[in-house]
Amino acid sequence: MKKILFTQRANTPHWVGDGFPARSIFSYNDIAKDISPFLLMDYLGPAEFPPSRSSHRLGVGEHPHRGFETVTIIYSGEVEHKDSSGGGGVIKAGDVQWMTAGSGLVHEEFHGKEISEKGGELHGIQLWVNLPKEYKMTKPKYQAIEKKNIPVIQLPNGAGNVRVIAGDFNGTKGPASTFTPINLWDINLKAGQPVEFKVPTDQTAVVFLAHGSVTINEVQLIEDAEIAVLEKENDTFTLKANQDAKLMFLGGTTINEPISGYGPFVMNTSSEIAEALKDFERGKMGALEKLEGSE
Repeated sequence: MKKILFTQRANTPHWVGDGFPARSIFSYNDIAKDISPFLLMDYLGPAEFPPSRSSHRLGVGEHPHRGFETVTIIYSGEVEHKDSSGGGGVIKAGDVQWMTAGSGLVHEEFHGKEISEKGGELHGIQLWVNLPKEYKMTKPKYQAIEKKNIPVIQLPNGAGNVRVIAGDFNGTKGPASTFTPINLWDINLKAGQPVEFKVPTDQTAVVFLAHGSVTINEVQLIEDAEIAVLEKENDTFTLKANQDAKLMFLGGTTINEPISGYGPFVMNTSSEIAEALKDFERGKMGALEKLEGSE
């Protein structure tokens, strides 16, 4: 069994723009070196929103990124995205948006029209995934991964299911295209049934619990908005939900390179960060037309 190295949780929320109440579970300023290739996780909501003014959609306005990828998983609600590379669209409950910032772009994210007009719950996750040096200046791209295209694997004895977003789960591959080996599994567990998971050795292994109560390896309890970081050695661990639970498994090959981060840029050196700032100020990351109703 994989040993549990440590756990970490976030209790203090902050706002990203005016539309995304978030709790930062980890960032490139704390434990990113321990869980490469993952740089940051914001847990969004769950939060209930009333209808917003038609002239103002809630969200976060135009801002840049360079050197990594953002992955947005929506549990409920909807988010509309637009970026300067031409990517964009609306992702709804069960959908995933995988945006490669690469050499640099600007984008904006707002509540979708339906939740803006009618109100409703917004709940999800945004991950930042590092790119190795050879791909940090790759051409930006956008993957809109719809719920219907994410395979769902039923667990034994009615214990729940696994949605395979990226990588491989028991021979079933996820639809996301990645630059380095990554397993990203959206796990739903029913209370009372222990489940053994097998993962590659020598890779990062992180369990994030969005909500519920779960015991790992029959010894460690984790609860809402908490992660458990497992050792790279060995290849199995067990999860047992004490109440119905929603989790995310993050696994991947370590990128053994320096991390230099400043706000929305993550590179390898401080000089590359300075260059990113200059390129953004000079408009080299592009511009975009505003989404309807954004300000």
